[in-house]
Amino acid sequence: MCGRYAASRGPEDLAAVFGVEKWEPAEALGPDYNVAPTKEVHVVLDRPLKDADDPRPVRQLRTLRWGLVPSWAKSPEGAARMINARAETVHEKPSYRRAFAARRCLVPADGYYEWVTGTEERELEVEGRRKRPRKQPYFVLPADGSVFAMAGLYEFWRDRTLPDDHPRAWWATCSVITTEAETTPLAATPAEGPRTLADIHPRMPLMLTPDRWDAWLDPSRTDPGELRSLLAPPPPGLLRAHPVSTAVSNVRNNGPELLKELAGPEEGTLF
Repeated sequence: MCGRYAASRGPEDLAAVFGVEKWEPAEALGPDYNVAPTKEVHVVLDRPLKDADDPRPVRQLRTLRWGLVPSWAKSPEGAARMINARAETVHEKPSYRRAFAARRCLVPADGYYEWVTGTEERELEVEGRRKRPRKQPYFVLPADGSVFAMAGLYEFWRDRTLPDDHPRAWWATCSVITTEAETTPLAATPAEGPRTLADIHPRMPLMLTPDRWDAWLDPSRTDPGELRSLLAPPPPGLLRAHPVSTAVSNVRNNGPELLKELAGPEEGTLF
């Protein structure tokens, strides 16, 4: 899954990386080292400009809320549960299939956090016991330091309780697509702990490599079969993971120190 990630790059950097033609300085977000559900996030999308005579799609950097609200939803209350869409079923789930066909985006990140789900914890969860062992967080990032481009979807929702000219009349929201975690060795493995992403957690956000960006963002592509072929996992060996402080577990903590690589798992945590 993807429940937390880091995004420190500014709009100028992201515009250069993704070939963005349009972004609003007033909407730019500052560095966020602990992005959590329902926060405002940067996404890259191809869409005609509002009120423009030219109907061609323009690559834009937009600010959306993380937690997708389907256009047909009666309220936005379920947004926090809609942060992830499974690659295996995204084309058929009512909450995602319209966006999958027409409103796809990239969610830029430095990398994402995942808390190890070890054998002991899984056994406790199966038994229904409430006390769980303290989990070790890991930061997963491209081994070459490039941007982690997560496949995403976006949607618009109209709040009918507000007048048309109200600034919150329309909600623009997004979701990150996830896939099965890699079982191949990480590009760089810690001295102790997990050797693959699957050792940390069975799911991971789907990273799209640059050769797929244009096809994924192209709104003229609507064939489900063609689009699903773009959701193949990236080639193995592109990612690394390292343990980080359990301070990241508290969403109120936010700073570059959260990304600092530890020599090994913290005492008292799994692994």
